[in-house]
Amino acid sequence: MVLVLSRTYFPDGTNGKLECEGKLISYTIELPWKNNETRVSCIPEGKYFIRKRFSPKLQWHLEVIDVKNRSLILFHRANNAPLELKGFIAPVAKFSGPGLGLMSRKAFAKLKDLVYKGLIDIERVTLIVQS
Repeated sequence: MVLVLSRTYFPDGTNGKLECEGKLISYTIELPWKNNETRVSCIPEGKYFIRKRFSPKLQWHLEVIDVKNRSLILFHRANNAPLELKGFIAPVAKFSGPGLGLMSRKAFAKLKDLVYKGLIDIERVTLIVQS
């Protein structure tokens, strides 16, 4: 399974569209691009893999692995990238501004269900991040 995240960059945040086989899964919000600096920048464009991850705080969520010079890059719920994200990616149902969105809980559940099924059926989920 291949997910494609197509981004639009703004000074205050990054908005994206996440698709699988040409079908929209969700929109995404992230921090602005700041040269891949930890906790203040979105991740670089490129090809990555996604795996399941559990933490007591976030419960079951998704981790983007093999990000150069970064670790613990997660997909999880958030509606305000500057306030809630530290380099992560948040699925949202619609945008409310650069790095801002609405209904992240619903969008994240849809993404998580799709990826978990892909990990069972196909065993590998690829994420391509592009502009």
